[in-house]
Amino acid sequence: MTNIDDLVASLPEGVVVTEPDAMEKYRFDWSRDQSAGTPLAVVRAEDAGQVQTAVRWAAEHGIGIVPRGAGSGLSGGSSAVDGCLVVSLERMRAVQIDPASQVAVAEPGAFNADVKRAAAEHDLWYPPDPSSFEICSIGGNVATNAGGLCCVKYGVTTDYVLGLDVVLADGTLVELGGKRIKDVAGLPLLKLFVGSEGTLGIVTRVILRLVPRQGARSTLVASFATVRQAADAVVAIRAVLRPSMLELMDRATVNAVEDYKPMGLDRTAGALLIAQSDAPAAARSAEMAAMESACAGQGAEVFVTDDPDEGELFVQARRSGFPALERRGSLLLEDVGAPVPLLPDLLDAIAEIAERHGVEIPVVAHAGDGNTHPNIVYDATDPDSERRARLAFDHVMSAAIALGGTITGEHGVGRAKRAALPEQLGPDVMALNRRVKDALDPQGILNPGAAL
Repeated sequence: MTNIDDLVASLPEGVVVTEPDAMEKYRFDWSRDQSAGTPLAVVRAEDAGQVQTAVRWAAEHGIGIVPRGAGSGLSGGSSAVDGCLVVSLERMRAVQIDPASQVAVAEPGAFNADVKRAAAEHDLWYPPDPSSFEICSIGGNVATNAGGLCCVKYGVTTDYVLGLDVVLADGTLVELGGKRIKDVAGLPLLKLFVGSEGTLGIVTRVILRLVPRQGARSTLVASFATVRQAADAVVAIRAVLRPSMLELMDRATVNAVEDYKPMGLDRTAGALLIAQSDAPAAARSAEMAAMESACAGQGAEVFVTDDPDEGELFVQARRSGFPALERRGSLLLEDVGAPVPLLPDLLDAIAEIAERHGVEIPVVAHAGDGNTHPNIVYDATDPDSERRARLAFDHVMSAAIALGGTITGEHGVGRAKRAALPEQLGPDVMALNRRVKDALDPQGILNPGAAL
């Protein structure tokens, strides 16, 4: 076993953790992949210099590094591998707001909610809005190019990243971008690191673009007899406008939420759509009318409210989908997407796969983006149940690819979906990805086994 005494000695007391019990919580992300390994040690870095020290030590000894934020990822991207060095950014949580430049400067361990709260003190807003925004870190959001409920109108993480500080595989710290709104000097390296899942470098500081605080919102909730009708309504809505939120929950998810936290949702509905408009008053009224008409055209019962608290209750119901489904059994977490006009076909394909393999696949979706989260429920104590679930998991990704879609819209490839990546990208693009990886990480020590 590699002697880590020199690493321990080079960092302040308490930064390096080697006790098995203390390292246990650093083995898994929220996907709870049971194949996760046991790290050699965990470095709970407090600043970029300590990250550099850890990376240089790992590079010298040829040891893999698994970067980690809050551990809320859903694709195994921060699951440990045997003998690795986990570099945790959880202690790096500072957030500063520059209201004149309308940016936030955040350390990677800061929660998405921390940035939102700090921005709100200056009547500013950070739009990327994962369902886990209260517990997910900005560094993890950058690593996976996270999206969320607002991205149908406001975009995803990369649309707000103006600058990054990144520690490379040899320990070099580079500063990319800045507080500038426009900057085309040199190759667009900044965007290369967003969504790279810790395979090209470790982010130690992020500069995020902010926008004025979101205005008043109206909320629409539509109840459909079938998922297909809800998806057809989404296509009709997106053909004419871009609401600030357009989310779907199928019957299984609605009932799981009602069992978990009763909110008075319609248990009999085949699917619910939860939509919002935050346009100025006159335009908002027109948008709501257009969405109501599209939903009614698919036979939906429609409820509309301008009350912000009432609207937020429905949004919270949507956010509760994942924790509610966790209570149904073990989950394999999908994140597949397709072009919006093909969303109905993707949802039909998921239903057919569930029936074929005899598994339950509840679906929630950022429907306005064509991004679905089919969650495959199985009994981890039953080998046949797990076998059928894993077949369904693979076939859902293949179905998305066949529709010109993707195996991951926002959660990242991680370790869970790595085997399916060549099917989507093809050999030439896979080779190009590998060339970039090899150029920046020739030893292959950064997040080994993840993403590529």
